[in-house]
Amino acid sequence: MDSKVKNILVTGGLGYIGSNTIVSLIKNGYKPIIIDNLSNGIYSRLKDIEKITGQKVTYFYGDITDESDKNNVAYIMKNYPIYAVIHFAAHKSVNESVKNPLKYYDNNVNNTISLLKFMKQFGVKNIIFSSSCTVYGEPNSYPVNELMPTKKAESPYGETKQICENILNNTSKVDGINVVSLRYFNPIGSHESGLLSDEPKGVPENLMPYILKTIKGEFEHLRVFGNDYDTPDGTAIRDYIDIMDLADAHTSALSIVENNNYQVVNVGSGNGYSVLEIINAFKDLGVEVPYKFYPRREGDIQKIYGDISKAKDVMSWSPKRTIIDSVNSILSSLK
Repeated sequence: MDSKVKNILVTGGLGYIGSNTIVSLIKNGYKPIIIDNLSNGIYSRLKDIEKITGQKVTYFYGDITDESDKNNVAYIMKNYPIYAVIHFAAHKSVNESVKNPLKYYDNNVNNTISLLKFMKQFGVKNIIFSSSCTVYGEPNSYPVNELMPTKKAESPYGETKQICENILNNTSKVDGINVVSLRYFNPIGSHESGLLSDEPKGVPENLMPYILKTIKGEFEHLRVFGNDYDTPDGTAIRDYIDIMDLADAHTSALSIVENNNYQVVNVGSGNGYSVLEIINAFKDLGVEVPYKFYPRREGDIQKIYGDISKAKDVMSWSPKRTIIDSVNSILSSLK
């Protein structure tokens, strides 16, 4: 099948990462089909995607586990020849998962099992899984690479990603399903148009949407959780990757998914930045972000950043955008 006519089923395709990935898929000649129950996704992103790409996108409102005859994964797989699935649909807050672990085990793990059952039933052989650097736990050394053993996750969210990776690995051996599990780090930024930014429902759990809402005056100040970590400025260090680079990584993964039954690939910038360094990046561009320090949150780790050499080698992918590029895209979303 020619790449320009390959149908890609994208679960959770109206979320932050999913919607940007839809744009990358269209740009690279794929035909995305979205299923999203809008628990995290935003319906207006569909029009934003169509505005950016100039193309209509097929969208189904529904749940992965839905057994009805309409608007579910089985219906889509029966009626469209699906080349691959990109599986984003999951709850994603580390902090919320600590407070409500059953919600995360039920949704994240069961969704993946249901999806694999449908793939087996309808002969869909390829899946790109949205995993996370949280599978590494609190690393002993840096940067983390794919050969490092995963440690006990620091949160139920991270553990659901570990469980799903194990399910995918074992299923791939028995059922001939090809898997690329992308372990990505902290996505930031917006599409270069200023659209498709990170707009979580409720109080943001991640740094960038919290900064954005603070700049917009929705919060008096940014809450910085922890200033007593063993890092140069006392704040936690993360590997921040621009959302457009991350979106392109999923498209690159499609080019290798048939090569192996199962493989994991880190996707990040390869650099670590502290919370205060990110705040100062906004300051360097003329935007002050008021902040106050709060105690550390349960489930958060001190520091992590990735070795991305495997992504460069096996997917011919590398990040193209800098922290300043990402901050500029966030500021452009305010206009």
